[in-house]
Order: sequence, then C-alpha cells, then structure tokens
Amino acid sequence: MKIAVIDDYQDAFRKLQCFPRLKGHDVIVYHDTEKDPARLAERLKDADAVLLTQQRSPFPRAVVESLPKLKLISQTGRNAGHIDVVACTEKGVVVSAGGAGNPSPTAELTWGLILSALRHIPHEVERLKQGQWQSTVGTGVSGKTLGIYAFGKIGSLVAKVGKAFGMNVVCWGREGSTARAREAGFEVAASREAFFESADVLCIHLPLNKETRGIVTAADLARMKPTALFVNTSRAPIIAAGALVEALKKGRPGFAAVDVYEEEPVLGASHPLIKMDNVICTPHLGYVEQRTYEAYFGTAVDQILAFAAGKPINVLNPEALKKT
Repeated sequence: MKIAVIDDYQDAFRKLQCFPRLKGHDVIVYHDTEKDPARLAERLKDADAVLLTQQRSPFPRAVVESLPKLKLISQTGRNAGHIDVVACTEKGVVVSAGGAGNPSPTAELTWGLILSALRHIPHEVERLKQGQWQSTVGTGVSGKTLGIYAFGKIGSLVAKVGKAFGMNVVCWGREGSTARAREAGFEVAASREAFFESADVLCIHLPLNKETRGIVTAADLARMKPTALFVNTSRAPIIAAGALVEALKKGRPGFAAVDVYEEEPVLGASHPLIKMDNVICTPHLGYVEQRTYEAYFGTAVDQILAFAAGKPINVLNPEALKKT
C-alpha cells in the first residue's frame, strides 16, 4: 500500500521501533502541517492509507471526498473528533483508532511548567548564558494551594505530586471527578468561585468536547489572585476565546504556563501569549515522549498491517467495511 504519514514534526516516525514493520509498503512522511483542505488533498491524492498524528490536522469531508484512492485512516490514539467519520463511511474509508494514552508525560510536563514558572528557570538560564547572575526571587510550592480542575488520569497524578511537595490540593469538576477526588483523600472546593479564588497554582486537565469548550470563562479567571499561576496542558479552547490573554493583561491571574494553542503549530512566535513576559510557553509537548510515541505509532502500524491482511482492528465505522 501507499501510506502517507502527516504532521511528523520531528521526523520521529522513521526512528521508531515500529517503522521497519512497514517494510514492503510505500511510505512517505511529511513533517510540516497543511491546513488548506485542497492542498492537503493534493498531497495525499495517491495514498491508500493515511496515518494521522494525534489531532494535528483536521480531516474534513472536503478532504475525504477528494481522495478516491483512500481506503484507510489509521489514527494515533482513540480521539477521532477531528475526522469526519460520517463522510469516511459514505466513501468506504475505514477509520481505525485505538490504543490508550499514557497520562504520565503530560503530568510530568505540567510540573515542569509549574516549577519553571515559579522559579523563573527559563529567564535565569538565559541570563546566565549572557554572563549575568541572579535577577529574580522565586516562589516555592510547599504550603501553597494547588487547584486541580478535573481529577482524571492526568489530574490525579499532578495532585499526588502536589501533595508530596506539601501543597494543599483542592479539586473541582463534575460530580464523577469530585467523587474520585474525595475517594482519593483530596479536598473538593466549596464552590466554583472558591476554587478559582483560593488557588495559588491552578491546573486544567479537561478533555476538549462540546461540553468543555469555553468552560473556563473570563469571570473565572478574574477571581484568581494576582500572584496566582494558571497552567493549561490540555487544550486551548477549554478557555473562552481571548479570555486568558486579557486576564493576564489585567493581572488576574498574574502568571500563566501554557502548552496548547487554538491553532497549531504556532510558527513565527505569532500567538500573543508567547510575547508576554508573565507567561511560559511550550510547543504542545505534553504527550511528546519516546515511550508514548512508540505506543501511539505502534498501534497505528498494527492497524495498517491488520487492514492490509484483511482483518482490520479498532474500526470506528464498521459500515465502511461493506463498501471496501
């Protein structure tokens, strides 16, 4: 089969243990992102299968209908919200999406951002390279209040580390989330307002869907302390459009650490958060870790090989098999 792998920013796929298993197939790997549907379709016009790296590129109906040769989309991870699965089914394109994510890398990055922001690590590293010495006084976490919005797989790990550091961990979220937090021995805020008002460090660990889009509002952020740090390693649209930039300009919260953006990749330092002195920004590194890549891409390769063998796995739209 002709297989196209898109959005492999680091040229990582060909260095993974799973890549040699595609020997005998014609594999082409693209490292840049093509957002324009017409140009993406032109790029993929000869592909029998496309391997998608997470949700880096939307796969709308306009693209699906422009690819008559396409038979399979193999998605890394189970989240296929960026793919028009209905259009795929109509065109007989099988969508395979499987493999569980690993919460540890994103939880680890969350703590990397927290400590980097509170201790001014990027700033001090750069000044030291320039021949300078200490210029800031950092903030410790012991005794501070850590707010965890959504006590799930990632949020629970971040909470445990906060507890180990001697922080007062307070949680918020839906009923199921707060029930899990209580069961694990963590405090639940008395109200949404109290949650945002009390946190010295507040971390968002929500999935992006119709219910969570814009769930963190300008009013929520305005309740935060001027000394507080807001951390988002989930998805940018969970916060109301433009609300975080404006809140930081007004000084509530005083600081932010961000790994995710509304449109990715962000090139040319074009996002306003990157230009702000009170924000630390990283380029969506949460899940970008060797073992996670091996697991995600390994499953995606499994899906391609199973389809090629006539025994597709992790199929989201079995109706498409009748048209294949």
